[in-house]
Amino acid sequence: VSISVRQIELAKTADGARQVANSLIKDSYSDWNNSQISCLNQLWTGESHWNFQAHNYRSRAHGIPQAYPATKYEYVGSDWRKNPVTQILWGLRYIDVRYGTPCKALNTFYRTRMY
Repeated sequence: VSISVRQIELAKTADGARQVANSLIKDSYSDWNNSQISCLNQLWTGESHWNFQAHNYRSRAHGIPQAYPATKYEYVGSDWRKNPVTQILWGLRYIDVRYGTPCKALNTFYRTRMY
């Protein structure tokens, strides 16, 4: 439990969220190399600047990966409003299932301004 609390607190800053994402990628998406991590960084920097409280008032997207509707995070956990790790976990899974890799998601973002 203390590791989870430490991860949550760490991920409340942009640099900490990147560190947590990198750790989760190494644990669960080991086929994503450094290029994929770079694409993820570009994607989520553009979306939210890695701010778990980021909210787009026009689209109503929320969080680090800018889920819309934000209630999609509940697939991972109901604590998504205050837990950036929940948002990161959801975002990584979303990218994996929908696009396969962060670079493919980033390419879609460049074409359509959404992913």
